Amino acid sequence: MIFAAGLGTRLKPLTDTMPKALVRVGGQPLLWHVIMKLRDAGYERIVVNVHHFAQQIIDYLNQNDNFGLDIRISDESEQLLETGGGIKRALPLFDPTEPILIHNVDILSNLDFSSLHADAPLLVVSERKTKRYLQFDDEMRLVGWKNVETGEVKGCEGRSLAFSGIHVLHPSAFPLMNDWPARFPIMDFYLKVCADHPIRGYEATNLRLMDVGKLDTLQEAENFLKTL
Repeated sequence: MIFAAGLGTRLKPLTDTMPKALVRVGGQPLLWHVIMKLRDAGYERIVVNVHHFAQQIIDYLNQNDNFGLDIRISDESEQLLETGGGIKRALPLFDPTEPILIHNVDILSNLDFSSLHADAPLLVVSERKTKRYLQFDDEMRLVGWKNVETGEVKGCEGRSLAFSGIHVLHPSAFPLMNDWPARFPIMDFYLKVCADHPIRGYEATNLRLMDVGKLDTLQEAENFLKTL
């Protein structure tokens, strides 16, 4: 699943007339880069959620014949459902027995998707500088979250690692969403259930990753792409 529904406010004024997913880096939209990476890794079915300038994304995929893949749209035009609600809405579009790789549209990385083997929800993390860190115990099980600027902690403290915007939702977690509302952040869900259900971190070796969420990172992203 590719998260492409966001408003892209940090990329204004570009996103005043287009969705973040179609902002170009290296001559191609961000969405293209993620789709190509998934296709090259052998993925055949992709769900893209849409909200902001939704029709532009739908038209782009149609014009490119879905790049030869089974690409399905999860339409959030009426209401942006946040990350957790977006996944919950999209679940019927997936095989209920298979894990779902979830990828933010504005993330570029050298991550090897074939290394993501999960028997529980799996969060791709790394040691990099950020304001908010996930907390893990010695067995790389999620135990909490911390904002290092404000000192706010949810759950317990542990080893601090930065979330990549890439994660695997295991089928064992699907039923746990049943009682959640239509709109919620997925990280709230993970932090709520991690005490009773294992949510694991995967620290990818030699991970190189860039969040292309801000206007001033676009040129940097062009250079980053050349090094991947």
